[in-house]
Formats: sequence, C-alpha cells, structure tokens
Amino acid sequence: MTLFEKEVLEGLSGVPKRLSSRFFYDAAGDKLFQDIMRMPEYYLTDCEFEIFQTQRAEILNALPRTPFDLIELGAGDGLKTKVLLQHFLDQGRQFRYMPIDISGNVLNTLQDSLHREMPQLDVAPQQGEYFRVLAGLKDLVSRPKVVLFLGANIGNLKQADARRFLFELRDALALDDMVLIGFDLKKDPEIILSAYNDPAGITAAFNLNLLTRINREMQGDFNIDQFKHWEVYNPMSGETRSYIVSKTKQDVFVGTLNKTFHFEAWEPIEVELSLKYSRQDIDSLASDTGFSPVCFFHDKRNYFVDTLWKK
Repeated sequence: MTLFEKEVLEGLSGVPKRLSSRFFYDAAGDKLFQDIMRMPEYYLTDCEFEIFQTQRAEILNALPRTPFDLIELGAGDGLKTKVLLQHFLDQGRQFRYMPIDISGNVLNTLQDSLHREMPQLDVAPQQGEYFRVLAGLKDLVSRPKVVLFLGANIGNLKQADARRFLFELRDALALDDMVLIGFDLKKDPEIILSAYNDPAGITAAFNLNLLTRINREMQGDFNIDQFKHWEVYNPMSGETRSYIVSKTKQDVFVGTLNKTFHFEAWEPIEVELSLKYSRQDIDSLASDTGFSPVCFFHDKRNYFVDTLWKK
C-alpha cells in the first residue's frame, strides 16, 4: 500500500474526515498552484518576494560573516530564494547552498537551474526527511548553519505541531545557528479569505483536484460535481481552514482500497490549515522553543514577515 493509499484510507475512515494537503501536488495540482501564485488575491508569494528584493542587503548583514551553510527546507523551484543567492554571491560571501527535499526530482530540477543561472554557486542538495538530514549535518559540518523555512509553510502546522517541529529543528542545530522563517500575519479577514477563496475558482479547482487524483490513481468514483470547496477564517485563532464538502448523501468506492466511503449531505473533508500569526504569537513561539529573534523583515503592507532567529 502506498503512502497516498494509506492516508486516504485512514483519513476518509476517520471522524471527522481528513486528507493531507501534501497530496494536492500532482502534475495538475502543480499547474493550478502556479496559477494561484499569479492571482492578484494571493498576496503571500508577492510579499515575500518583495521582502527579499528590497531587504536582501539587510538580511545578508544579519548573517554570519564567516563561511556558512545555507540550508533550505523544502526549496521547491527556488524562485524567491534565488534573489538571496544571487545577492550573496554578488557580495562575495562564502557559503554553500544545501536544499533539502524528500523529492529527488525536485532537487535535480533545482540543481540544474542553479547550475545554468549561477554556475559559481556551491550547491549540495540533500535528499531525505528534514531532521534526519539535519542531524547528519550536525555531526559532519562544524561551520555555522542558516536554515530557511520560507513561504509561510510553518502556518500549515497546528500550534502544537509547530512547537514540536521547532523543538526538533533546535535540537538539530548548534548554538548560535540561525533560522529565517516566513510567517503570514493576521490582517483584514476579507483579504485572507480572498487569497484562499478567489472569485475565479482556481483555489476550488486546486482542492477538488485531490478527488480527481484519487479517481485516477486509486480507481475512485468521486463525482466531482457533487462536492464543493469551502473556506473559513477565524480571526481570533488565526486559523484558515479549507474543506471539501459533500453536497448530498452518497457513497464513494475506491478500487485499490476495495472500500466504500459514506458521506452524509454537507459532510466536510478537512484538507488544509493555514495559520496566521501576530507579532506576539511569533515572539512566544520563538521563546517557547529555545530561539531568540534577531531581526524582522516586513513587506510594505505589513501582510507578511520573514524573521531571523538564533538558537
């Protein structure tokens, strides 16, 4: 049984039903997410890109003066990170870029593009789970480490899970190693909801594509027209949650699991959490997990922040 099959079986058998957002990203999902990032309502990518373009010098000045390893957790296509990499190279700083990802294909694609665009860059991709790779580096590498965890990915973790993640990250680092983390900030609820519930329906198509993927890869018989995307934002908790909701009472058979899943009318499947933070939330998260904030880099609208912490 594949990981996808295992998680679909567990998630659709549970109460309430859940599916992991990690499975959004097949070929169609990748294309739809690129469309999302180009939407005017989806401010997150533009905000972090603006921060790196306008404050790259300040970010570099806050980093170690000695040679260091720049380690990125989940680099993807590296679009935003390349802004920093090019500036660091232009300033003659000595560093090695080490993207970590579970996908060898993602790493190969990124490495190829970096060799074309920045042939002088020292790139050492590391395939595997974040903390296993970091633990190995702790034993092998003595020079300072700067870890990048960008794109508000921390927001996809519940508060308790975010703390657990940061405890593990701290344990994998040496004293005075640094972490640059992107946080999406609390703001007008309408702005947040529009980013995840756009009028063009691109986000809805992105989420519903998860059911299409189950149909294709697991011989499911989901009728996509009988489900709808639903988004909610709680301004008190900062939680944005995405759901796929069954419009009617129905049964869905998934062939590779040889199992039928029952849905009541208007029963939801929770598919994604995106947590928004206040400055107080961020300060508490840092102090609770053994980090000290060093710098905060905001976009001009104060929608987003990349914050540099030191162990």
